[in-house]
Amino acid sequence: MAGAERVYGWHAVRALLLRSAARVQRVWLAQDRRDARAEEIERLAVEAKRPIERIPAARLGQMAGEVAHQGVMAEIEPLPPWREDDLYAALRDHAAPLLLALDGVQDPHNLGACLRSADACGVVALIVPRDRAATLNPAARKVAAGAAESTPVVTVTNLARTLGLLKESGLWIVGADAAAALPAQSVDLTGPRCLVLGSEGRGLRELTRRHCDWLVSLPNLGAVESLNVSVAAGMLLYEAVRQRAGPARAPPGA
Repeated sequence: MAGAERVYGWHAVRALLLRSAARVQRVWLAQDRRDARAEEIERLAVEAKRPIERIPAARLGQMAGEVAHQGVMAEIEPLPPWREDDLYAALRDHAAPLLLALDGVQDPHNLGACLRSADACGVVALIVPRDRAATLNPAARKVAAGAAESTPVVTVTNLARTLGLLKESGLWIVGADAAAALPAQSVDLTGPRCLVLGSEGRGLRELTRRHCDWLVSLPNLGAVESLNVSVAAGMLLYEAVRQRAGPARAPPGA
């Protein structure tokens, strides 16, 4: 169908069949895949009355191209992309919204991993610049493992301008920088916050830095100078989750 998108991998296709089966147009499974995961995909598609077809793995590989499809693929109706206006409208529904912005991350696998962590941590939306950055392509969707269907990705023309508007909307901007003197755990992440991480090589651009209220570093006790951006995003997001959960409680019986 015109405008349809393809989603690959067991996690991503399963999440769609469970959460948004009406958007699934067709499912393909490799003929030689007969394990429990494939059987679950087949069952979910049948229950949702979605067309499903078994095809040779070689043909599935041709359809998927370079994406590791795991023997599972679906054609779906895409969600309407969020605009900046949608983002600002969503902020009004949250007392202490948490956003994640990626400043020029170019590897779609990193984008997908960041999106998966964002979904797990209750992020309202993930923000990316339009130019010189990874897009939500099939590779990113596969790594996101279904998070692309629950956490909106907002593509903006000018990230620095967007950060400025977010500050005007009451959010504080927290940038991650391996060289920052301020540890992430010493900054209050419980209120309206936008966490910003830079590209795989150079980190945050200077213009982005200027819009940050705090620059924070993450603990690193090893010899490697910097963390992978998706790992750093997960660590910073979970620090925000930890703070928002309140004081740690002793385990039962302690």
